[in-house]
Amino acid sequence: MDLALQERLHLALTAQRRAFETERMPSHAVRRDRLERLLALTRQHGEALAAAMAQDFGHRARQECLLADLFTVEAGARHAIKRLRRWTKPRRVETPLHFLPARNVLMRQPLGVVGIVSPWNYPYYLAMAPAVAALAAGNRVLIKPSELTPATSELMAQLVAEYFAPEEMLVITGDAEVGKAFTGLPFDHLFFTGSTPVGRVVAQAAAKNLVPVTLELGGKSPAIVDRSADLALTASRLAFGKLFNAGQTCVAPDYLLVPRDLAEPLAQRLLAEMRRLYPTIAGNADYTSIVSPRHFARLQGLIDDATQRGARVLRSHVDQPDDRRLVPALLLDVPLDATVMQEEIFGPLLPIVPYDRIEDALEHVNRGDRPLALYWFGRDSAARDRVMRETHAGGVTVNDCLWHLGQEEQPFGGVGASGMGAYHGEWGFRTFSKEKPLFIQSRFAGTRLFQPPYGATFEHLLGLLKRII
Repeated sequence: MDLALQERLHLALTAQRRAFETERMPSHAVRRDRLERLLALTRQHGEALAAAMAQDFGHRARQECLLADLFTVEAGARHAIKRLRRWTKPRRVETPLHFLPARNVLMRQPLGVVGIVSPWNYPYYLAMAPAVAALAAGNRVLIKPSELTPATSELMAQLVAEYFAPEEMLVITGDAEVGKAFTGLPFDHLFFTGSTPVGRVVAQAAAKNLVPVTLELGGKSPAIVDRSADLALTASRLAFGKLFNAGQTCVAPDYLLVPRDLAEPLAQRLLAEMRRLYPTIAGNADYTSIVSPRHFARLQGLIDDATQRGARVLRSHVDQPDDRRLVPALLLDVPLDATVMQEEIFGPLLPIVPYDRIEDALEHVNRGDRPLALYWFGRDSAARDRVMRETHAGGVTVNDCLWHLGQEEQPFGGVGASGMGAYHGEWGFRTFSKEKPLFIQSRFAGTRLFQPPYGATFEHLLGLLKRII
C-alpha cells in the first residue's frame, strides 16, 4: 500500500478521534447545528450537485437528481432535526419487581468516528443519508464516495470542507485503492452501500479491527403480480420503478413473476407505459444514461447471453442512442440459468417469469438469496398476506415500487445476502449510537439479602422469586 495514502487516511481518522475525545457527548445544540449546516449545503448547492451528477453519468435527468439525491437528504435532515431532542433523551425502561426501588435507564451515546463508503448510482444521497444519522447521533464522519462519479465526489469534498471542519466531517476522494485502504481503518462503525460481492470483502476488512458494519447491498428484487392485480395500474408503476435512473437502483424490480396467461398482456402494457413515460430515448432529457461504458457493455452482454439461450427480447423503442442511453427491454422465455437471472441487473432490462401456481412463485423467490426489496401487486388481501408471511426481504412496497425507501419512520436495510443492519430516521440514529443500559441502585436495595453468608433466608427468597417472576 502507498505509505503516503496510508498516512493521509490515518491522520484524518486520528484528527477526528482526538476531536471526539474532547467532546464525547455533543449537546443537542451542537448536533442540531451540524444537521442544519448539512441541510443548508444541500439546499444551496442542489443545482450544482445535480449538474455534477449529470456530468458523471453522461446524462442524468435533472429531476431525478433533485428528487432522489437532494430532496431525500433534505427530508432526512429535517426529520432528524425535529426529533433529535426525543432521540437523545435517556429513557426509563421497566425494572423487575424484585429490583425495586432501583431503576433502569437506557442512555444513547455516540460511537466515535464513523466511516461511510458510498456508491455511484445515487452518489449524493447514499453518502449523505447515513451521514445525517451519524451526525444526529453525535459522531464524527469520514466519507469515501465512488470513483465512478468523480465530478460529484470532488464537489462533495469541496462543499463539505466549506461547511464543516475536517474533524467534524470530511470527504476523502480517490480510486479503488483508496477505498480498499479506507475500509481497513479502525473506525468505530463502518457503513457500506454497494454490491454483495464487494460487501463481503468490506466485512472481512472491517473484521480485522473488529469494526461493526452496516452493509446495504442489493440482489435480485422480485415483483410478484397476483391474478387480482389491475394490469394497467401495475404496468404504469412497474415501468416507473424499473426505468427511474435507468434501472440503476438497488431496489429496482429485478424480475417479474406473473401468472402464465397474463405474462404477454402485461408485457404489452409495460411496453406501452415505457413509451408513455419516455416517448423517445435518444436525446430525451428525462431518461438517464448508463454510468460508464463498462456497465453499458455489461448490460448489452446480459441481453446477448439471454438471446443466445433462446429468450425473446421486446424493446420499448426503435431508437439507437449513441450516448449510453440504453433502450429498455423486456426479456421473455428466459432460461433460469441465463446470466440475467443470476446477477443483479442494475439497468433497464426486465425479465418476465411466468408461474402457474403461487406456490411456484414463492418457491422461486425463496430458493435464491434474500432480496433487498420485494414488490407485490394485487387486490386480494389474503394472497398478499400469504406472500408477506412466506417470503423474506429487506423491505416491501405493495402495489407500487421503490417508495418504501423514502419512509423515515421505517427502517431500511437488507437481510441475508442483501445486507445487515438498518438506517433511516431513528433506526439510523440507533445504528450509530451505543445504547448503554444503566441500572441505578437504591440505598434501600433488597439485593443485600442475597449476599453471603448464605442460609435459609437466601433459599426462601430465591424460591419466592421463582414463584412471582
